[in-house]
Amino acid sequence: MMSAVLYGAKDVRIEERSMPALRPDHVLLRVNRAGICGSDVHYFTHGYCAAFVPTRPFILGHELVATVTAVGEGVHQPAIGTRVVANPARACGFCDYCRAGRGNLCPKTIMLGSASTNPPTDGAFAEFLTVHASQCHLVPVEMSDGQAAMIEPLAVALHAVKRAGSVSAKRVLVAGAGPIGLLVAMTARAFGATPVVVSDLEPRRRETALRLWADAVLDPASATAPDQVRELAGEGFDVAFEASGAPRALRQLLDWVRPGGSVVQIGTLGVEDIPLPANQVMVREIQLLGSFRYANVFGEAIRLAASRRLNVDPLVSRVLPLSQASEALSLAAAKQDVLKVQVQIGE
Repeated sequence: MMSAVLYGAKDVRIEERSMPALRPDHVLLRVNRAGICGSDVHYFTHGYCAAFVPTRPFILGHELVATVTAVGEGVHQPAIGTRVVANPARACGFCDYCRAGRGNLCPKTIMLGSASTNPPTDGAFAEFLTVHASQCHLVPVEMSDGQAAMIEPLAVALHAVKRAGSVSAKRVLVAGAGPIGLLVAMTARAFGATPVVVSDLEPRRRETALRLWADAVLDPASATAPDQVRELAGEGFDVAFEASGAPRALRQLLDWVRPGGSVVQIGTLGVEDIPLPANQVMVREIQLLGSFRYANVFGEAIRLAASRRLNVDPLVSRVLPLSQASEALSLAAAKQDVLKVQVQIGE
């Protein structure tokens, strides 16, 4: 099979690799399309992602839609020929976290297209891959491959919004107008948040946010930003989501939420410690919450997208073939006039 293999920073090679072996309880997938995530961009740009440093070349990609081409012993569903979205994170299913419904915290999780394991786990930028049958979710007939390949990032956003509790009638601020930030804004709006405000340094991304779902936008570097916050949210926002991965943004959100408000951290901030105003968190009773991947929300994400209550189409900016995977990653890393870049692999 053909695949796009990461050898190091800015070094992705299209090469032929052996087909993955089909094991019991697993299915063989023919990948149709795969999206490029922020973690893929980190691996491509730097050769590593935060604390995850590859110990060998491996195949990136974990946002995928595929067709089942073969099933292993013991598999009854999904059937051969069905189209599925795969949850790329496979937890152990037996630890305390998994039993509590928080499999995203399982220390034994195996993630497609990630160096979080040693050796790294190959991902979806290839013609075929195998996953455990339990990782597969059926795709409605009416859903396009482009929409289906957006389910994984939508699951990230949906999990983050759920971490905040009910956002109905809450004043919400999202820092970062990349794909995850925009999906968070869209999800919060669908769940009743008002107003939904997006903050980003890039004027074009602010324009995109305003054109799509945001009620208002902020330039976080503007001297008038605090005044705009007071105009939009009085004492501050009820809930703020940090989706930019910028330490300065997190610090800013702690000033821009009201007393008793919540800040949900989604963006990857790296491995260095970040100074935080602990006394302010205490005195104003601010809740600082982490949101990591997703837990049991794939089915809900598929239903929301299929119903068109959440329209993910505007986020897909470009689609390139597998043979141009390096160009696709460069385009996603440049962040110029693109939101989500996807790689077309199968038919």
